[in-house]
This record gives sequence, C-alpha cells and structure tokens, in this order.
Amino acid sequence: MRTAFLGTPEAAVPSLEALTRISQIEVVVTRPDRPRGRSRRLQPPPVKVAAQEMGLPVAQPATGRELAICLAGHDLEVGVVVAFGMILRPDVLALPSRGFVNVHFSLLPRWRGAAPVERAMMVGDDVTGVSLMLMDEGLDTGPVIAQAETPILPQESGGDLRRRLADMGADLLGEALPDWVEEKIEPRPQPGESATYASKLEPADRDLSPGMSVGAFTNRVRALAPLPGARLSIGGEPHKILRVDPSTLRTRAGVWLEGPAGVPVLGVADGAVAIEELQAPGKRPMAGADWLRGRDLPSPFPMGR
Repeated sequence: MRTAFLGTPEAAVPSLEALTRISQIEVVVTRPDRPRGRSRRLQPPPVKVAAQEMGLPVAQPATGRELAICLAGHDLEVGVVVAFGMILRPDVLALPSRGFVNVHFSLLPRWRGAAPVERAMMVGDDVTGVSLMLMDEGLDTGPVIAQAETPILPQESGGDLRRRLADMGADLLGEALPDWVEEKIEPRPQPGESATYASKLEPADRDLSPGMSVGAFTNRVRALAPLPGARLSIGGEPHKILRVDPSTLRTRAGVWLEGPAGVPVLGVADGAVAIEELQAPGKRPMAGADWLRGRDLPSPFPMGR
C-alpha cells in the first residue's frame, strides 16, 4: 500500500507511526517551519521531526499549488490526513486512487471543523471519539469508514484528551485503513441534520469572566489547558488559568476569598471556583496557593464584568 501522510502537530505523530507499520510511505507532507518563542527562531513541526527520525522523505509546501505538485510525483493508493492545517483542493483529493482519509478527533457529524476537542469540552460533552472519514470537498462532510468512542473523563484537560484521541486514532487507522483500501468496508454517509461545527478558536474564546457559571468557567479552563490556556484578567494583567475546581464557599460574583489551604477562590454567577493552578504573565505555572501566599486578595471585579 503506497501512501502519503499529511499532518503537522504532535497529535498527528501516533498516526504517522501507525501508517509506517501498514504501508509504504512515499512522502510525509507538513507545514513550513515557523518562528516560535521569544527568540522567534524557526522551529520545525513535530511531524517533520518525527518523520526525519524515521528516515522518511519530508515536503513542506506553502500553497495548495505546491502541494499538488509535490503529491503528483508519486503513484499513491491513499493519502492520510491528520490535523494538517491546509484545505485540500479537488485536484489534490483526486490524486490517490483510493482518495484521502482523515483521522478526525470527534464522533462525526458532531464537531466538524478545526477545534473539535476544545468545543466538545467547552460545552460539557460527556462522550467523544475518533472518526476515520473519506475526504470530499466539504468541511469534514465525507462518509465515515470507522469510528471509536470514549468518555471524556471528569478531571482530564484538553491536552490530556487530545493525547488519548491521538492514540485512539492511530489504532483505528491501523485497523481499518487496510480493509478500506482492499474494499472490505463500505463507508456510511454522515447524517447532515445532526451536524455541529467546531469553529476555529478565536482570542475571545480564551477569556474568562466572573459572570460565567461554575460549569462554563470550569469547562473552558479544562478545554484550553495547557495550551493555549484560558485567561482571566487579575489586576489588569491576563493570567492563564490552568486548573480550577468548584468551591463550596459562597461569595458574590467577582469577589475573591481565601479558601482552604490558602487556595484563591473567585465568586462567579452561580457559585464559586477554586483557582488550583495558574500562570502569571512572564512567570512559570504555579499552584494557586503559592501564587496567593504573601499577597493581598485581588480587588473585586467591577460590576457588569
């Protein structure tokens, strides 16, 4: 089975590893190196690093035209896409004889789009999973080849869940892709009427407010931890909030208390949350109690915020 792999972040690496065990990978395609950190030095995507360690050929096209040229030079049976970060044009989709298959981190048709893990957790879904989908020209609208379901565990973060789904997706790919290529699986169309969309995260999606409910506040923190991180303005500075728990203490929305063991507690719309871990600007992540030790409680939030 001659394949191409298209992926970029760390979450795509397990599927790349799985594909090496079941196919001959002709080329690994990932996004161009990008500047990172304060130094703004160019850093390679995790998939590039992993592919080079495996001795696989790597291409980094910057445009759809460059991608088409790159793939046209290979006699491909199937392409595999995992969080690649570029829309595939129709001429690219037509290149492999069995098309492109996408490993998507949701139970399609729920949470089509760019941020399925974060959106599922932000709204409080109890269950999610991975889908192996035959790609078409729509946004995650193609027929489903296989799926695997898992509960969203009560204490796991978005980062924890993404790692679990990445491993589940790799397992599903290894199990189902050979059968798909050998025409032993009949994909099933997605019921469009039950589709939901996981739109790309915008800066405002990170913001926290004492006007939120305990559930909404907690879910947003969990969904965005550790990266990019939900943020709360404290003393006029954005602090990244990494872990919270509902608190039994009661105070008005926007008012701070010192809770058990010195943990800072913030009143919200229908209760209070204990700030268990946070990161101040320019600082390392720390326990909430360590952050509060030796300082006064923050001023209450102005009414209406």
